[in-house]
Amino acid sequence: MIPVDVAPCDPDRRRAVSARVAIRAAHCLFPLRSVMRPRTIELIAPCGYPQDPQAVARALARWVDAGHHIQGIDTTERRFQRFAGTDAQRAADLNRLADPARALPDIVLAVRGGYGAIRLLHGLDYAGLQRRLAGEPIAICGHSDFTAIQMALLAHSGLITFGGPMLSGNFGAPILSEFTVEHFWAAISNAEFTIGELTPQPDDVDLRGTLWGGNLAMIAALAGTPYLPNIDAGILFVEDVNEHPFRVERMLYQLHLAGILPRQQALVLGDFTGAQLSEYDNGYDFDAMVEQIRALIGIPVITGLRFGHGADTVTLPVGVPAQLKAGANGFTLTISGHPTLAE
Repeated sequence: MIPVDVAPCDPDRRRAVSARVAIRAAHCLFPLRSVMRPRTIELIAPCGYPQDPQAVARALARWVDAGHHIQGIDTTERRFQRFAGTDAQRAADLNRLADPARALPDIVLAVRGGYGAIRLLHGLDYAGLQRRLAGEPIAICGHSDFTAIQMALLAHSGLITFGGPMLSGNFGAPILSEFTVEHFWAAISNAEFTIGELTPQPDDVDLRGTLWGGNLAMIAALAGTPYLPNIDAGILFVEDVNEHPFRVERMLYQLHLAGILPRQQALVLGDFTGAQLSEYDNGYDFDAMVEQIRALIGIPVITGLRFGHGADTVTLPVGVPAQLKAGANGFTLTISGHPTLAE
């Protein structure tokens, strides 16, 4: 274990160590904790407040046990209605990154999703964030509702972020997914990397385009607004949770009718978990929905990407060049052009 030097005057580190001590017996080991030097992780909470304090405690303990320094732990304790603070507080978490007088963290990690990010889009300092963060070796990571902020940052600042794990649901899970952790470090540490799945695909595909996407509901909600980036010839990846296949279909129809899907080269479907079918569906399920969308949009629809709200999730840069290859033996995505952590 990497020793942790905790200054008594640092309340964030004191909270993290208290959490670590409280649950040390829960076997909260962090895979790959020795492969990199200690990093500074800044927590932001632009959406809902964490519903499971134990998940937060587990996540903090794992990071600190791995030798990393955590900033912004107070964001996990804020409450305002169903949100992790007022709109002004939550926007300030992000705008603080534009301050040239502050040292940048290595990783900016969303605490959780939920709802609330869309309320902040008009109040972000896009010009300041672009000046401070463009070209810097910083990984801004999250998914779910956080997709709204990722889309807005790409549209207005050209900033590359990462769709990937968050503090509470992923790093704080009762059983930490080694798949998730390994893919997280691989994505933010390597200038080029490849992910793949063995899920057979009906079409032979070999194409290059801009990889972008995230949570389907948030992308659909931003359609027609200035906060959705204008991507042509892209590779769009989407995921969602607790959405019945007909709702997924309806949101994809919305993107098609809005002219977004016709401008893409491929649609990649991630995890769509939590939906409950009923007798009324009468054979209509996720596979039936996929076939309907394939017939509608006329571009390759790739299935089987482990990205989203499942226990295992890859980490994907948002807004970077990628090569997609697919066929009967599965698919691969080779990705480059994203920020990587300084060595």
